[in-house]
Amino acid sequence: MARHYSNKDFFRQMPNALLARYFQARGLFNDLDFAAMKEGKPDELFAAWLTLMEGQRNAIDAEFRDIFEMSCEKGFRAVIDEAEFQMDEDEFTAWVEKLSALPSHYERAMLVFLDHNACWKGATRFYHADTLTSSWRKRKNLPHQKAAVDNASIQELARFIRTYFHHTDGRGNHCVVEPLRRGELDYFFAYPEDYSQQSIEWVDGEFAPRPHNPAFEIIFVYSEKDGTLDLHFRGSYKAIEPLQGMFATAILKLDELPPDPKDTRVYDLAPLLQKSFDFAPAVGSGIEKVVVKKLRLSSRVKKGDRITLEADTAANPDAVYALLEQVGKTLPMNLYNITQVELAATVVENAGKPAKTVTIRITHPNSCSLKYDELDLKLRDMLEASGIEPKELAETAEV
Repeated sequence: MARHYSNKDFFRQMPNALLARYFQARGLFNDLDFAAMKEGKPDELFAAWLTLMEGQRNAIDAEFRDIFEMSCEKGFRAVIDEAEFQMDEDEFTAWVEKLSALPSHYERAMLVFLDHNACWKGATRFYHADTLTSSWRKRKNLPHQKAAVDNASIQELARFIRTYFHHTDGRGNHCVVEPLRRGELDYFFAYPEDYSQQSIEWVDGEFAPRPHNPAFEIIFVYSEKDGTLDLHFRGSYKAIEPLQGMFATAILKLDELPPDPKDTRVYDLAPLLQKSFDFAPAVGSGIEKVVVKKLRLSSRVKKGDRITLEADTAANPDAVYALLEQVGKTLPMNLYNITQVELAATVVENAGKPAKTVTIRITHPNSCSLKYDELDLKLRDMLEASGIEPKELAETAEV
């Protein structure tokens, strides 16, 4: 059942001594005798509270709401988890015993806020994640790779997220990622900039529209022990795998996201067996040409039997197909499926500079070597426009 917050009830629940410490640290209500007030009867304090300027009340009220939210069993558990990471064993044991001896979670939360504020931010993040019951997606089958938490890796993940949402949604101009450790789990809280919004608010007694730039939230929870990634994102399902891929690249340092056994989507690579296949880059994308430079064919009859065809396409863009035609004279090609393709895309990123060649490796059923920076997102768009992006099996069957 949801707990309801109100100023007066918060004052009733919190011991007067702790309220005195909070306000006196901010130079407020120094003439108020907190010791003389009867516990649970905050009428005098509440009357003084109403005399504060609106801006002062709003800032303090926001902190009180956070303290109120953490004043519960789940909040205390989150505090313990964060403190265990920050303190040595002896300090941690004594600290937990001290807090556990207090009569209420209200006192515990306020004491942590006042005396151990270094634990506060992480604890509130963990508590928030614990209260989220929907919009979680789990990815298994990841290697047991240590998560990179250095600044360069964190900035890379933020850049991937920022670029992706700017490219796909026109938002995400800024992004910050905060890494935290909780027991054997690595948490990454990402906050990209959302669309600008305008809400009607009271500001200094004036009732008027007020524009602001909120953030939306993405949470990654990675278990090195289990090789799993839990992702929380309230948005399009289409963004789930890209976000998992960004994490795999920036934090796990993988060349590509391993296939998900539960993912029923597959790349439709069969059309690439035809020399006449045309790629469809967008106008203005800078993609000048795309050629197939390598094909891997897998036997339908004998598991593990493969044929790899690779040719120099510099002089002849269709060199791989010439090689495929020769092989087809001696082998029944209808007994083979195409299970991997390597493409060479020639792209001009900046006018006046030479074009660069980008290698794209696509592996059946749903693995792709492209990342999520600005250039690779354009190449992913090209694959989608060309009709070979992953599709559900049912969709593939209908085509």
